[in-house]
Amino acid sequence: MKKNVILLLLGVIFVGCKPKQTIVNTKLDTKSEVAIKGNWTIASVTFPGSDYIKINSFDLADSKCFVGSNWKFISNNNKGEMALNNASCTAFSSPITWYINKEGNLVMKIINDTKAKKVLEGYILTIANLTETSFQLVDKVNVGGQFVNVVYQFNKN
Repeated sequence: MKKNVILLLLGVIFVGCKPKQTIVNTKLDTKSEVAIKGNWTIASVTFPGSDYIKINSFDLADSKCFVGSNWKFISNNNKGEMALNNASCTAFSSPITWYINKEGNLVMKIINDTKAKKVLEGYILTIANLTETSFQLVDKVNVGGQFVNVVYQFNKN
């Protein structure tokens, strides 16, 4: 009897001391996914100090190189494409996978020549001001120890 009480108390102590775990919500916002379905162009990239600071967007190129880039979002399979075609920058294109979670974040992976399941890193951006003809993706970037919002303005083609 005494042994059972001790085991029960040890069990309560271990369960009570378990650290909290972060739960990632992977439920999709299909309404927003359908809303961004189609072909888009980035009309502008803005952030505080953009005249003086260079930001390397998506670990690919200077943020100014994304102005005029073409993006395709396919909502039924969460795939797509992106292509940098700014004349003053190096051209780049790649397939992407993406989805929008219930928190309003676009989760995206740039696939390149790799299978999507083998790409372990991606980007999480907040969707803002979504309409039939435009939306914004907002990325928080660390610039000199301070986080700034980089806003990618998308317009429908």
